Amino acid sequence: MSDIIDRELDWEDEIENDADEWVIFPVGDYDFEVVGFERARHNGSAKLPPCNKAIIDIKLFAYDGKTTTIKHNLFLYSTTEGMICAFFTGIGQRKKGEKISMNWNKVIGSKGRCKVGIRNFTNDKGEKMEFNEIKKFYEPEESAPTSQGGFTPGKF
Repeated sequence: MSDIIDRELDWEDEIENDADEWVIFPVGDYDFEVVGFERARHNGSAKLPPCNKAIIDIKLFAYDGKTTTIKHNLFLYSTTEGMICAFFTGIGQRKKGEKISMNWNKVIGSKGRCKVGIRNFTNDKGEKMEFNEIKKFYEPEESAPTSQGGFTPGKF
């Protein structure tokens, strides 16, 4: 890959960078960083009526140094509010049970930890496919207390 910053290509631009190999991470827990966000519209489905949705690009980090980026949809509808709350809690913008206004401007660059699964599906051509999906966002670990029983480290 070149060191050129992501940008829109013009119709006559030269191209050279082949696509990265599609990487499927095993089911498990991974650190992540939000690297992209776009506002979109869900057209409606059997399970959910038309509504706004956030498409979040989440970069996953494996212990062996490998990374992959997946897309995660957050549907802005009352029945999916728990998933939205879990996301904002997972990136540290909210404490569990807290009422907040969603601050989408601070989403990119946010970090957290999540449980990743694998979803299997069959495409329009009848081919069996799979992709990673986020099953759960974990609450950030509370920081360890700096003092215990009246003792503060470094204070005499």
